[in-house]
Amino acid sequence: MDNNQNKDTFNYTYSANEQKEIAKIREKYAPESENKIDQLRRLDASVTKKGTAWSIIMGVIGSLILGVGMCCAMLWNMFVIGTGIGLVGIALVALAYPLYNAITQKEREKIAPEILRLTDELMK
Repeated sequence: MDNNQNKDTFNYTYSANEQKEIAKIREKYAPESENKIDQLRRLDASVTKKGTAWSIIMGVIGSLILGVGMCCAMLWNMFVIGTGIGLVGIALVALAYPLYNAITQKEREKIAPEILRLTDELMK
């Protein structure tokens, strides 16, 4: 009878470290599912990416043009041409931030309905 009781028992060993490791491995292979808060964060972050990229490009080009103007003025003794080229470079660098603002505002207007729809669903 003692032997029969041992067959009907259930033994379970719990290890928190093993469970964490199993969950970590499972995450690697499970298909990624994006919940609504993750989607909202991704959409919010995507608004500034385009404006950031274009303003960096404009700032770098402006800086390079300013450098060419400085070379003209300081190394090649073409002060008038160098000053003109340098002012164009300064103008491009100065316009980088307004360009960022304009593109970001345009992207916000484009994505606003989706953001509002998601926030309404999440706030209920």
